[in-house]
Amino acid sequence: MLARIKNLMSIRLVFLLIAVMLAAGFTGCQSKKKLAKQQAAKELADKVEKAKKDLLMVINDQGAMTIAQKEKIVADVKALNLNNAEVDALIIEAEKAIERHKLELQKQEEDRLRKEKEAQDAKKLDEQKFSKIEDYFDAIATASTPDIANMRINDALKFFASPDAPVLVIIFMEGETKDYDRPTTIRRYLEYLKDQKKNMNAVHNIQYDASGKITELELIKM
Repeated sequence: MLARIKNLMSIRLVFLLIAVMLAAGFTGCQSKKKLAKQQAAKELADKVEKAKKDLLMVINDQGAMTIAQKEKIVADVKALNLNNAEVDALIIEAEKAIERHKLELQKQEEDRLRKEKEAQDAKKLDEQKFSKIEDYFDAIATASTPDIANMRINDALKFFASPDAPVLVIIFMEGETKDYDRPTTIRRYLEYLKDQKKNMNAVHNIQYDASGKITELELIKM
């Protein structure tokens, strides 16, 4: 009888130990799941904070970032699929900021092209004006008679504000440094062309008054 009681107690003890082990294992499993859940929540929170920080950097950028850099940041955040309302709102604002940046760059390029064209048109117009004056110079120098030369001189003077408008002839130029021949007036210079019967200078620069008349002529030796 005593032996039977001992056997029953041993069996109960074994079951008790098993129950304790199972309970301990269950508790440990629950703790691990809880820890894993907390870790996942922290990682998600960190990703959300970083995403918000990156998106705000795109939104508040003052020109330090390129469009490609901004687009990559937004694409990377989208790829995380965070399903966070605040992040989603910032993504929309960041995309709007990128579009504004694109429009700004487009406007800058359009302005650059417009100014470039205006400069080219102005240069072309100047060249046409230069060419017209030079044509008169050649016509005066090659006139077959003094009367024809005088007629062409009078026609050429119509382009000038005064017959005494200064004419400067550059004899040396290097960078911004210029050396000039002795100054003269447009009338004297045209008379000189008539007498010399050859034009040795090209128009380098022309200054005009408000009415478009030439006030100063700068020539350069060819």
